[in-house]
Amino acid sequence: MATFDISSEFNKQEVINAVDQCHREISNRYDFRDTNTSVNLMETSILLKSSTLDRLLAAEQVLKEKFVKRNVSIKFLGDIKDETLPSEVKRTFNLKSGIDQSTSKEIITLLKKSNKKIQCSYQNETIRVTSKKRDDLQEAISLIKDSGIEKPLNFGNFRD
Repeated sequence: MATFDISSEFNKQEVINAVDQCHREISNRYDFRDTNTSVNLMETSILLKSSTLDRLLAAEQVLKEKFVKRNVSIKFLGDIKDETLPSEVKRTFNLKSGIDQSTSKEIITLLKKSNKKIQCSYQNETIRVTSKKRDDLQEAISLIKDSGIEKPLNFGNFRD
């Protein structure tokens, strides 16, 4: 039986590199001088700080550009939390990974409606898809990619 896994994981090293490149560009650009703009990476979040909202939005744009250059989907930057203080503005991005229950149900029902002989199981924030035919699995991957699901999905562990 052929199988593959659907997951939603980001490459931690690429995120570290993107944040580091963003920090370097912010420290070198003239329009960020004397604005106290900084980018910090925590375990599961990224913190942007600046003295004005305008510079914060520009730093966010730089961060997103660096994510795209490193082939990391900006959909991982979910759950934005803003905090405004008199002297600075903060924005926190929580890095989302894993497929939640509702998205997994949506994917599984989409695959079941395709009338292919495919079995799906939700296991620990990943979905395992099995079938007797390899062609059915390849059609399932293209069906999921074309469905327009909001989460960034990775297809891996393809075994024949």
